[in-house]
Amino acid sequence: MTDISTADAVRDRLAEQGYVASRALAVVTFLALRLGRPLFLEGEAGVGKTEIAKTLAAALGRRLIRLQCYEGLDASSAVYEWNFAAQMVAIRTAEASGQADRDALRAELFSEEYLVERPLLEAMRPQPGGAPVLLIDEIDRTDAPFEAFLLEALSDFQVTIPELGTIAAPEPPIVILTSNRTREVHDALKRRCLYHWVDYPDFELEMRILEGRAPEAAEALSRQVVAFVQRLRTEDLFKKPGVAETIDWAKCLLALDVIDLSPEVISDTLGAILKYQDDIQKVQGAEAARLLDEVSRELGAPA
Repeated sequence: MTDISTADAVRDRLAEQGYVASRALAVVTFLALRLGRPLFLEGEAGVGKTEIAKTLAAALGRRLIRLQCYEGLDASSAVYEWNFAAQMVAIRTAEASGQADRDALRAELFSEEYLVERPLLEAMRPQPGGAPVLLIDEIDRTDAPFEAFLLEALSDFQVTIPELGTIAAPEPPIVILTSNRTREVHDALKRRCLYHWVDYPDFELEMRILEGRAPEAAEALSRQVVAFVQRLRTEDLFKKPGVAETIDWAKCLLALDVIDLSPEVISDTLGAILKYQDDIQKVQGAEAARLLDEVSRELGAPA
């Protein structure tokens, strides 16, 4: 296994994969790995919560298994389902051949051969290279019954299939849960986990992130991009831009061969950083010029 004997080692391994983590995030990730506890990451959309799971899996050489949560997700959808089409073919084949042993047919139909594994069951299975990284993404989109099911699954690292019995993980997966805090997740689930709030990065950290993800951008343009996005986050917007939007915007500007921000360029490319029309209208035109002027003064450059 890749060396994770210290928090600094975890931070270094993540950096090798292009993820610039704060010291606090590196420490809580190290503790989750060392203690075998699920890691609950909460924060605004676009700050890197999902990316930490992807990067950690790559750094450790483990498989990433992702359960994308949504409203109405239930335990059976997250664990398994039966291959109904294949079962019907088997039934028709048995009828055509005159098979009369119904018990034998039932045992065959509800066997591993016809089982379709979903993320939670997959995470309980042995994987090449060791236990997988299980990402339970946007848990706040589900409801209380699914949270209650997760309490049991994450406590014992096992799931039950009525037709097959209980399936336990020989080695518990590395579990990361994320939440955009669209609602409060129950305390009972949070208590099973180590918790970390992933905040927007400060200027220097966001610069390091952008340098890693868009290294072809000139330093002067990167500083303008980061400073402008950070300034936008102080505005009264419906959805503030995250780090993902900072990276996307920089790449858009590079594709346009932009070397210096201007009000016109900002207005033309606002769709890369703002995702609601009301926010875009609020920032366009004279407002873009005002914000850029403030950013230029902060950076010590002429507007």
